[in-house]
Amino acid sequence: MPQVRHMPEAPTGTRPLAPGAGIDAHRHDTHQIVYARNGVLSVTTGAGTWIAPANRAIWIPAGTVHEHRAHGSTDLRLVGLVDNPLGLARPAVLAVGPLLRELIIAYTQDPADDGPERARLRGVLLDQLRRSPEQPFHLPMARDPRLAAVCAILRADPADGRTLARLGAQVGTSDRTLARLCRAELGMTFPQWRTQLRLHHALLLLADGLPVTTVAHRCGWATASAFIDVFRRTLGYTPGRAFTM
Repeated sequence: MPQVRHMPEAPTGTRPLAPGAGIDAHRHDTHQIVYARNGVLSVTTGAGTWIAPANRAIWIPAGTVHEHRAHGSTDLRLVGLVDNPLGLARPAVLAVGPLLRELIIAYTQDPADDGPERARLRGVLLDQLRRSPEQPFHLPMARDPRLAAVCAILRADPADGRTLARLGAQVGTSDRTLARLCRAELGMTFPQWRTQLRLHHALLLLADGLPVTTVAHRCGWATASAFIDVFRRTLGYTPGRAFTM
């Protein structure tokens, strides 16, 4: 098992990441906000994966073992926090409006600055974080080996459109058992989890610059219009605007 680095204080600052680059598993004794000014950032813990494009940020509470991965050329912004303005003891994806975006960018620009202006900036940033709505964009991980095997099949090919019964036959269990495990371990139905997986994968492909129609087909949608509709209803904007926000 790879060793988990312990970094007592969550850092504040900027860190450019090349496509596919990342930060291996580590934990902090303080909280952190991670934000990709451009590109897409994924954060993975033992409980699953959180993905954030440029209008989302990820909250990582103190003590959480996590790793980062960049998809597309990513300008990573890190905000370390001693206090917990959100009152959350678990990771979460947060909406980032224009004001919060500029506050994060400004605050992370010069971490060595301890002047009064930066202190006031931090106060406004914390106020905005408290008002940022949580976004349901978490892809949980399965613990049961039967459900985990099905999840692995679909991660390898999100366009796999087989029914739960057919997938269950491949891993040696019934669709009823898998449906029950989905609700118990993933907190959602199988169709909901598969849609979430496809949207996560779509964001990563879009970050690599693939055309919307290609992304739609690779992720299992029959048409680009069906993909665009689900993407817009979930994220609030179209795939074409994903990296022009």
